[in-house]
Amino acid sequence: MVKNNIDTEQVIHNAAKKLFSAKGKDGTAMQEIADEAGINKALLHYYFRNKDKLFEEVFLDAVKKFSPFLKSTISEEMPLFQKINLISEAYIKMAIEHPFVPVFILSEVNKQPELLIQKMFNGELPNFPVFAKQIEAEIEKGTIKPIQPQQLILNIISLSIFPFVFKPIFLIGMKKTKKEFNQLMQDRIQLVPQFIIDSIKK
Repeated sequence: MVKNNIDTEQVIHNAAKKLFSAKGKDGTAMQEIADEAGINKALLHYYFRNKDKLFEEVFLDAVKKFSPFLKSTISEEMPLFQKINLISEAYIKMAIEHPFVPVFILSEVNKQPELLIQKMFNGELPNFPVFAKQIEAEIEKGTIKPIQPQQLILNIISLSIFPFVFKPIFLIGMKKTKKEFNQLMQDRIQLVPQFIIDSIKK
């Protein structure tokens, strides 16, 4: 039994996160969230007027730790390979814990990119140009193969995130269970950065 408003909001939040992760925003009904939270629908609407508002709160909670970490890691002075490891790991772990995030970003980024950036990064994107300069410096030193910095950055993001967007087709096409898919994603925490590093190191 929930004891106060904070408890009730947290119960709703947890229920919504569970259902959004399993079924996505569009596949989840407010009644299902109310049932999962063990409350009636009227009480759910008292706390959250509509599903969009509830989803936005769950989404922002999911990215509130990831976004600052990504911004600080990209700008921080550290060896390139270490940075690749940390960024890839952060992307994949975030998507494992919050699988609705990559799909939502993909659906929203072409609609209202400025608003999405504001929500995710408080209006200021990670400093990718600084990261690009670090890549160029490593190429000049001869520690990595020549590669367009933008291509390397895209490789990191796409290899880390795309499998979660592609998940439904992958499950059907490869005849895999959700449990098997989740294990594959866990394996990618080590496999992705190593694959990227192996592709560029001399």
